[in-house]
Amino acid sequence: MSKLLRQKVILEVLERSSVSSQEDLQRALSKRGLKVGQATLSRDIHELGLVKTGAGYVLPGEAVSEPALPPVSRLVREFVLEVKAAQNLLVIKTTVGSAQPVAAALDGQDWEEAIGTIAGDDTILMVCLDNRGAKVLAARIQEMLA
Repeated sequence: MSKLLRQKVILEVLERSSVSSQEDLQRALSKRGLKVGQATLSRDIHELGLVKTGAGYVLPGEAVSEPALPPVSRLVREFVLEVKAAQNLLVIKTTVGSAQPVAAALDGQDWEEAIGTIAGDDTILMVCLDNRGAKVLAARIQEMLA
């Protein structure tokens, strides 16, 4: 059996069903009349660019979606305690352990005034383009707190 044909069958198996391990893939190939060793299968998986997820192997290019964050307004309302502007920086205090998801949600807003954020455990540092941008974003976040 040629490598090209074997890899085509592997892709067909993955398109039709969920495959959680190499052993499962070997069994599926065996049912199709293909006896494949573990080393050959590992090389095929690597060459095909298959990705192992919690649910098993997925085809290259398939989106592996991350859990969606709640809306930024809800995260800010629930976890942000204080927002202070300092030049072109915002220091945002959150409840303990909440800074990272809040920072991720703020980054996800793609606000033109913001360059990026750094989050610790209970503090977020948001870097803005300029002092005016920091004031605009501080006011925007303060509105979400109200």
